[in-house]
Amino acid sequence: MNPTISNPQSGNGGLQIALPFSRPASVGAQTLRIGARTLVVHLVRDARARRYVLRVNADGTLRLTLPRWGSLEAARQFARAERGWIERERARLLRRAALSTSSAERSFLRRRAAMELPARLRELAARHGFDAGRVTVRDQRSRWGSCSPRGNISLNWRLVTMPDAVRDYVILHELAHLREPNHSRRFWRLMSRICPDWREARQWLRDHSGP
Repeated sequence: MNPTISNPQSGNGGLQIALPFSRPASVGAQTLRIGARTLVVHLVRDARARRYVLRVNADGTLRLTLPRWGSLEAARQFARAERGWIERERARLLRRAALSTSSAERSFLRRRAAMELPARLRELAARHGFDAGRVTVRDQRSRWGSCSPRGNISLNWRLVTMPDAVRDYVILHELAHLREPNHSRRFWRLMSRICPDWREARQWLRDHSGP
């Protein structure tokens, strides 16, 4: 079910200005920072709408419908408040696309992964003081990521279909191997510092089928 919010001003006796929209009118596309992602949001004002309505498109962008009384700032706040739902819905749509037999869809996802995953790894590496080597995105069949003795990291393109927290867990896991090349207690202590929710993310991976 798409998240919605009703008119917060209804029933308060205030004046409402009815705008002459007979059908949905495009307000335009904007970029919006939601969590760790910057997403494209297509804003549409609809005089018939009674609430804000948020939808995730198949390409990962958002469609946000505003009622006639709605403001752009309130719409942006509404979208940010639905970060968890957005991540789950994007992950669901992307996983479905990843399982599709369409080579075009898989190619789209792999191109997207090639742009997003290395950039996110560099961002997390800088934040936590890691110095990673070469970063590649591959079609790995038995693992989500790997770190070579030389510090080169490979990531599975399917990470782009996962919730942000799970994707970041895998990336931080491989970055942690730059300092601790095994799964010793020191490794997991390091993970607890840089990724406090690693247990939940690991459980998510265990609850879903492997690549």
